[in-house]
Parts: sequence; C-alpha cells; structure tokens
Amino acid sequence: MQATKHLKKYTFNALMAPLFKMLEAIFELLVPLVIADIIDIGIKNHDLTYIYKKGLILIIFAFAGLLCTTIAQYFASKVATGYTLELKSNLFQHIQNLSVTDYEKLSPSSLIIRLTNDANQVQSGLNLALRLLLRSPMIVFGAFVMAFRIDRKLSLTFLITIIVLTIIVFAIMLLSIPLFAKVQNNQDILAGQTRENIIGIRPLRAFNQQNKEKQQFTDNNNHLKNIQLKTNRLTSLLNPLTYVLINIGIILVLYQSGLEINIGNLTSGKALALYNYMSQILVELIKMANLIIQINKSVACLKRIDSILSIPEKKQSQEIKEIKEYPDIIQFCNVSFHFPDTSVDCLKDINFTLKKGSITGIIGPTGSGKSTLINLLNNYYLPNDGQILLNNIPLQKLNDNQIHNLIALVPQNPTLFKGTIRSNMLFGNPDASDEMIIQALKKAQCNFIEKAEDLDREVSQGGTNFSGGQKQRLTIARGIIKHAPILILDDSSSALDYVTEKNLRQSLQQLTDTTIIIISQRISSISFCDQILVFDDGKLVGKGNHQQLMDDCPLYQEIYNSQHRKENENA
Repeated sequence: MQATKHLKKYTFNALMAPLFKMLEAIFELLVPLVIADIIDIGIKNHDLTYIYKKGLILIIFAFAGLLCTTIAQYFASKVATGYTLELKSNLFQHIQNLSVTDYEKLSPSSLIIRLTNDANQVQSGLNLALRLLLRSPMIVFGAFVMAFRIDRKLSLTFLITIIVLTIIVFAIMLLSIPLFAKVQNNQDILAGQTRENIIGIRPLRAFNQQNKEKQQFTDNNNHLKNIQLKTNRLTSLLNPLTYVLINIGIILVLYQSGLEINIGNLTSGKALALYNYMSQILVELIKMANLIIQINKSVACLKRIDSILSIPEKKQSQEIKEIKEYPDIIQFCNVSFHFPDTSVDCLKDINFTLKKGSITGIIGPTGSGKSTLINLLNNYYLPNDGQILLNNIPLQKLNDNQIHNLIALVPQNPTLFKGTIRSNMLFGNPDASDEMIIQALKKAQCNFIEKAEDLDREVSQGGTNFSGGQKQRLTIARGIIKHAPILILDDSSSALDYVTEKNLRQSLQQLTDTTIIIISQRISSISFCDQILVFDDGKLVGKGNHQQLMDDCPLYQEIYNSQHRKENENA
C-alpha cells in the first residue's frame, strides 16, 4: 500500500513500543504467582518477613510496569503522530499533483474527510495497535501457560474459553470491516451535500428550495444512521459475549478449583492465581475486542486514503526543454481534444498563432470550447491530436512549473482566499512590494483601494465581503502583478460596468510585452483586440480583427447584431 510506505522510517520506535508493553505484560503475569506464594507460604506459616518481602516485590513490579507503560506510550505516540503527519502531508501533496482529469473525478468533501477524519482514525488505530495488539494476545497466551503450569486439567477450561472467544472476535471483525467502509462512504455523501448547501445558500433561498434540501439531507442522514446502527449492533455483541463466556469460564474454574482443593490436589493460593489469570484474560479480551473495532475503522480509512494515493500523479516530461522568459510565438497546430469519458471532440482541428505582445480575443456561444482551449494551454489537459508549441517547443516538453510561470490565469469564477488584500496579491508575486501591489490594483481599476493602509483590509473566505465586480478586479490585479509573459482573462470582466471595462482595456493595452488572451461573451470587450478567434461547437469558424470578422464571419455578425448597439458605442 502506498499509504504505509512512511512507516519504514519509524521501524525502531514501532518495535520499541510493543517491546516495552510485553515487558509490562510479563510483570503483570508474575503478580498472581507472587500472591499465591504470599497465601500458601507467608499467611499459612504466619511469616511476616516473607509477606513483606513478597509485598516489596509486588511494589517493584508495579513501578517497573508503570515505567514500561510510559515508555511504550511515548514510542507509540511518536510513531502514530509522526506517521499521520507525513501521511496527511503526502496525501495533500499528492492531491495537488493529480491531473485535472483525475481531480475532477473526486469529490472535494470526500478529499477533506480523508485528510482529516480518516487520517485521525488511522492515528488512533495505530497508537492502540502498537500498545495492545501484541500485549493482549501475550497476556492471554501467558495466562494460559501459567494456568497450565499450575494445573494441566484446569488449563483445558482456559484453552476452550480462549478458542471460542477468538472465533467470535474474528467473525465479528470480518463482518464489520465492509460495514465501516460503507459508513465512511456515506459520510462523504453527507459532507458533500452539506458543503454544496453552504456554498449555494443564496440560490437555495432565491428559489425557495430549503425544504427540499432539508428533506434530502434528512434522508441521507437517516441512511447513514441506519448503517451506523447496523454496524454498532454487530460490534456491540463483542463485550457481552466476552463477559458471558469469561464469567462462565471463571465459574468453571472456581468450581473445579474447589473440587481440587477438597481432595488436596490444589492449594488456596494457586486457586486464587487461576482466578486472577482468568480475570486477566477477561480484561485483555475486552480490550482486544475494542481494539479490533478501532483497527477495523482504521483499516477502512487507510484503504480510502490509499485509493487516492494509488492514483498516478500527472506525468511530467522526461526531456525538459528550456524556454525563453517571454515566448515570441504560441502556436496551436491541428489540435483536437475530447474528455476521457466521451469520444466526441469538443475541440476539432484548431489552428492559430499568437505573437508576443499581441492581444487576442476569443468569443463564441456557450459550450463552444473556449475555456477548454485555455485549459489545454495551461497543460491541464493534453490534446488527443495535434500540438501546442511555445517558441516551436511542444508544450508536453515543458514541466508544469515552467508553464505556470509563463502564464497568469484569471479564471471565470473569481477566487479570493481568507486573509488580507495584500496576502491575496502576494499569491501572484510573493516578492511584490506595497507600491507594486498598488500599481497593479490601479491597472485593474480597483478604485476602492487608494493607499497602502487599505492593503490590510480583511478578506473573508471566498471573498464574500466584496461584490462580484470587486472580486473580479482583485483577481485581475493578482494576474497582472505576476508579470507573466502570457495573461489570460477567462470572461473575468463580466460583472464590470462599461466605463470600468473600457478603462481596464486601456490599461491592458499598456502591457506591451505581455501576450494577452481575453475570453468574453461581449463583442465590446474584445473589439479592440489585434486578433479575434470565433468558436462554434468546438471549431474555429472565424479569425481576424473586428472589421474583418464583421465582413467575413456570419456567426460574429450574428453575435454583434444580437447585442445592444450602445454596447459597441461605449467600447
């Protein structure tokens, strides 16, 4: 399993924890023998010196056991917390390195649960396993050996009890493992719906769908409850069955011991020792039962984490090429693409060229492939046919870091992170000074930021304390401050008024060394571009400047005529 590879570095600590627990178990197994000697020799002979001597040994055993337990707990905690830390870090890093195609198949809520709850369950299970997984069987086996040494006939009762309980424990364990996996999967579903409802609270209220969502949540919650009840009913059988069988064993031991004492084959001290050993078996099997439940949970969670880690990371080119800081030319050569779950091309035989410092507009109906084209340029997806070239170097010959350093992407949905305006701007350029940030904000028409003190203004999670237009301008500023050779604005000015958008276009025209790509639904947003690409149903149906397309491209003309004339006048 990929999830267990980090355990190797904790081999020493993982061996020391059960070792000291086994030493503590040895001290515990010796206690009934010492008590038997106190009864059979010290009390029988009224020898106080012998009793004090044996009592001192018991105290030594107690302190030695406490010391061993403390040391074992230290090593077990060190392994469990250290391994879980690395497991979480490795899982988070792995998720970051997955291809967009793989990531889109996964549920964000499920990933969050695996990073938090599942990893914590693994930590608890590992901690308990290191301390009890060997100790409890050793106590059970050791108690049987000690009972065998005391009385072979009575030890058969121990053996039968242990065998029956072992069968019950393992039967319940095997039945509960798939149920725990179902519980975790249904938690994913419930968490996913909760996350979706919290994110979409405004449209839910706008369309008055609260009752429907409440009912759906109740249904999912009840389904999870029923699975948990079924699981708990099964696992809850462990404790009562263990108590019943062990107490039956204790009754049999006391009954048989009484008979043996009456005929002189067994002393009172040894009979008490047998009772103590049966009681130890009772305690340890109860611990073992609870441990099995926790281990089952942990194994189910570990398998869920491993299912993510087993997804191959996005492959990087083995033959890395160097590229100039500013690509002089970007070429799409016969590029076609379809998503993995379909054979229908959403981009078909695309050919065009972008030159350094040019501004290119992309327009077309919804679903025509505009954003998919940008995802290909960012290397989020790989073309099924054709090539994308930067300075005649295939994009596949560059690694993701090189590509992302060359491109600043302002996505359709503006995303801001909890913090301040300054911290959000530093996402684009960690070395940017306050003056550089202010300049970028001005270029993006963020007129609500006037001085450096405003950079400390709080940004709530998702930027909910800003309007849609403000969030768009802030994300545009974050793209500008990166000073990347290629700036992509994916329909990122849709919430701006005409005057603000006009001022933004004028600012973008001043970025003479930057190759700019603007995706928009409005012709007024791209009519000034050096080149405009018109897409329809995944095909490039028009290419040229505004006037050329007005003369030669029917779809462009249709879009132009469908939009208000005043929009063009304000452009």
